[in-house]
Amino acid sequence: MTTTQHHAAPQLAPGPPDERTPDAAQWSTTVTPAVAALTTLCASTALAGVIEGLRWLGYAGIAIIVVAAVGMGLRSIRTPTLAVGLAQLVSLLLLVVALFTDEGILGVLPGPDAIAALGEVLGRSVEAVRVGVPPVDASAPVLCLVVIAIGLVAVLVDTLAVAAGAPAACGLVLLCVYAVPASLADDLLPWWSFVLGALSFTGLLAVDGAHRHQLWRNRPSIPAGGRGLGSPVAVVSGALALGLVAGVAVTGIGTVGGLPGAGGTGNGAGGLALKPFTSLRGMLDQGSNVELFRVRGLGNENRYLRAMTLPRFEPTGGWIAADTLSDAIPANGPLPAGLGDRGSGSVTRIEIEPVGSNDLWAPVYGIPRRMADLPQDMYYDQSGGMVYSRTTRKLDQYVEDADLSQPSVEDLRASGTDYDGLDPVYRDAEGISPRVAELAETLTRGKATAYDRAMALLQYFDRSNGFEYRTQTAASSDEAALTDFLFDSKVGFCEQYASAMAVLARAAGLPSRVAIGYTAGFASGDYRSITTQDAHAWVEVFFPNNGWVLFDPTPLSDGRGYQPPYAADPSAGGATTTAPEEQVPTGSAENAPTTTGEQAPAATDEAAPGQGATTTGFALPWQVWVALALVAVCAALSVLASRTRARAARLPAAAAAAAGALALFFLLSALSWFLGALLVLAVLLAVPLAVRGWQRREHREALTHQDPSAASAAWQELLAESWDRGSEVPPSDTVRTAARRLVKAHSLDEQGQTALRTVVTSVERSWYGGQSPDPHLTTAFDEVVRGLRRTAPLDWRSRLWPRSVVRPPRKPRQDPPQD
Repeated sequence: MTTTQHHAAPQLAPGPPDERTPDAAQWSTTVTPAVAALTTLCASTALAGVIEGLRWLGYAGIAIIVVAAVGMGLRSIRTPTLAVGLAQLVSLLLLVVALFTDEGILGVLPGPDAIAALGEVLGRSVEAVRVGVPPVDASAPVLCLVVIAIGLVAVLVDTLAVAAGAPAACGLVLLCVYAVPASLADDLLPWWSFVLGALSFTGLLAVDGAHRHQLWRNRPSIPAGGRGLGSPVAVVSGALALGLVAGVAVTGIGTVGGLPGAGGTGNGAGGLALKPFTSLRGMLDQGSNVELFRVRGLGNENRYLRAMTLPRFEPTGGWIAADTLSDAIPANGPLPAGLGDRGSGSVTRIEIEPVGSNDLWAPVYGIPRRMADLPQDMYYDQSGGMVYSRTTRKLDQYVEDADLSQPSVEDLRASGTDYDGLDPVYRDAEGISPRVAELAETLTRGKATAYDRAMALLQYFDRSNGFEYRTQTAASSDEAALTDFLFDSKVGFCEQYASAMAVLARAAGLPSRVAIGYTAGFASGDYRSITTQDAHAWVEVFFPNNGWVLFDPTPLSDGRGYQPPYAADPSAGGATTTAPEEQVPTGSAENAPTTTGEQAPAATDEAAPGQGATTTGFALPWQVWVALALVAVCAALSVLASRTRARAARLPAAAAAAAGALALFFLLSALSWFLGALLVLAVLLAVPLAVRGWQRREHREALTHQDPSAASAAWQELLAESWDRGSEVPPSDTVRTAARRLVKAHSLDEQGQTALRTVVTSVERSWYGGQSPDPHLTTAFDEVVRGLRRTAPLDWRSRLWPRSVVRPPRKPRQDPPQD
């Protein structure tokens, strides 16, 4: 007769009573999501450096509130994490459709017409980013981009802080929120944005720490802070102060190496904060061609349209605008002659119609003698030859009476070098490198007049010297970039050519400045059409008794260049004075603008939020089409997984997750490959977390289905939970010895110990007695896991990179010994 010996349940050390309250269980569905939403809103204030006003902040707030509300509502009914994230993304899509289109089904559902309208708005958003000069107007496309971008950030922060329990990992996402506007704006971001972001992120970490401490000590209230230097407030404040001090001493916070608002030379144009070369590069590099002006009265004169001039050269920043502009002369009416201007040339009446231009400047031809039909708050800066406003606007058609006369070679050679009365800023050569100065001296050696020296510098940039025109070059005009351009690469576009010649002129003792504007465009009916592809920069040199005289060193080869009679050099193969009819670019598909003024990225008459988009011709990037196809695949696989038995659904569920991740990758890549790379990095970092989750589900399913291996699965999962918390069970330990080790290492409470006795008994009966699993094993296992989470909660690092996956322990005893 055979008898079966039943082992008594092991006696485990007692633990503290469970004092957990319902309030503590609600932290993950109320307090943490609310603080995470506030942190995202505070971080989004960094966009104040690149978007005008604060209207956009309301839209960002709406997106954050919708995401947070959906998350809190679904988590309150114990919705799976993946379903919560997908629901938040869907709610964000519904919000965008409701705010920025009129074609949504029932106003919010995205039908085909709504998707098409939204695609057009997003197309204009991309154009606004590519060609806009921060701070841009809060137009509908920009607001749409803000809602989508901040909404996605809110989903990520909510998922990391609440679902993953890793608020510290949110720092990487929030850092990107600051990095994007910091890279776009030359000016420093607002100082208060950094303060709000630091304080809110600190609060998020403090709330999470308080929650974990509450669970650890089983107390229902937030623990009181200490006093003195050891208190949490003192520690956090000290760390923040040290960080700011280190930022000032080492790298600085902001974009030009200093604390926001701490002064410094910066890069702006006084109160106008213009970034001229950034705007110029944006117009030349954009994919489409936007019409900006229509000019009547110019005839076949291939003249340049000047918007502004840059008088100051700084070795670290290149050419920048004047600190202040004069507002003593109203732009409307007769304009006084400038220094060196004889005022005796004939006048041509020119009508200039801004179509897609939205700027501070009213561009002019030649020397403006009289302006008409401009707003009353526009002024004429006599020194710079510019007509400007202090606020960005889209102008109506205005009229210029322009002096287009040109001096002769004899006039310029007879001008002399009497620069009395000229602002010294135009002759400032401080900071020019000795190598550049030596080149200027070599090129002008033996030239008797200022004109001959200017021509010698101009001819240096001829193609015969190895210079090449190309727009895809480094976006910089500081001293190092100009030195490389002059002596090494000799490849650039108008920014490099104009900057380099103006610097050489200064080094040669010639007063010079850089002018920014547009070439003559192409003839179209009774007007000339000027587009973004006509954006250009050139040099102006001052000659006494002749004023500012144009020299263009850029070797344009498409007929748009202009060399006046005094600068024409047949041996150099440059452009002629007036382009023959066959050289004027025609309205072909290559040069014709693809959008009208109402479609220009910077136009102020954009459709307001809630109005349907009316533009046409937008084509979705190929990445979007691939993403849509992957979304369809993901949906099909999800349906298949939902209709399949639990274990058989693993493969379609995993494939659906992979398709969804790839779809998100292609959508982000359509905006920027950098964002796609960040997603790939995030996915790689999340692999250990995903593997651990899969292991938990495998073990839990074995318990749920009462498999023969249920007891082994439960024991293996408890050992993995212990190792995730830093306590490894040696393979030589018996089940009871390992159980005592778990209780001691993790301070398991009484409820957890009682449940662990049941698990140990079930494991021993399964291993040594060959009995089926205890019916109460699943309940007991769940209670042990809850006990571990109460008394030894995982920190964020252990959640993201669990030890049982990253560093698997030595193989523990999981089966009974063999006879």
